[in-house]
Amino acid sequence: MGHPKPPPHQVVANDLRRRLDTHEWPVGQKLPSRARLAEEYGVGPNVIQKAQEHLIAEGRLQGRTGSGTYVTEPRERRRMIRSRHPQRRGSPFRAVMDELGRAGTCKAHSEARTPAPHDIAQRLGIQPGEECVRTRYEFLEDARPVQLSVSWEPMAITEGTPVMLPEMGPLAGKGVVERMHSIGVDIVTALEVPRPGRATQEQANLLGASRGDLVLVIERTYYDGDGRAVETADITVPDARWEVAYETAVDPP
Repeated sequence: MGHPKPPPHQVVANDLRRRLDTHEWPVGQKLPSRARLAEEYGVGPNVIQKAQEHLIAEGRLQGRTGSGTYVTEPRERRRMIRSRHPQRRGSPFRAVMDELGRAGTCKAHSEARTPAPHDIAQRLGIQPGEECVRTRYEFLEDARPVQLSVSWEPMAITEGTPVMLPEMGPLAGKGVVERMHSIGVDIVTALEVPRPGRATQEQANLLGASRGDLVLVIERTYYDGDGRAVETADITVPDARWEVAYETAVDPP
């Protein structure tokens, strides 16, 4: 009994990848139209589209609205060691970018008085519907989104303080740990639970990927000295660009 044949789009993607590796189309060149490639491979245009989407997600191709599909420099898959950077000032993402010598910035949009959904309430140890500040982040490398996050903070902790909105006020951009410390809440523990997932259409649009591409979703929660959860976030990392690792110190004998 032989192995099942791969789907047509995978066959086409493999052959397009081979042609890119042999520099049949140099970096910056526009690929033939989907109709022409479909005729060449004897498949429908939707198969070509799906094959190209895989190569776009890999960073081998770039789609330009209204113009076509172009060859781009292969994208390096790099390692992000999240546990290497103490959770004190700023964000682990900025620390990783500094380590790589790249410009790491972020865009953020906060919404106050957002009712906590059931799963977020469980993580924060509050009642569903309790008011939180929800902040959506786009983390940028050299002005391109490469990581996403949605953060939740109970308003019972921050309401009426200068740091209620994470990216506004005197400590904007300083990170959860420093902001909470400024109002007398000392974070002592960060728990991260990584889980594999698939990119939603919204996430794919922001990350320049395809819907359904593999992502790593890191569920992170910060706790104070009394074991109270003071912030929780879902951090979405595209698998095609980042390998996430955790480094553990070992005590000498």
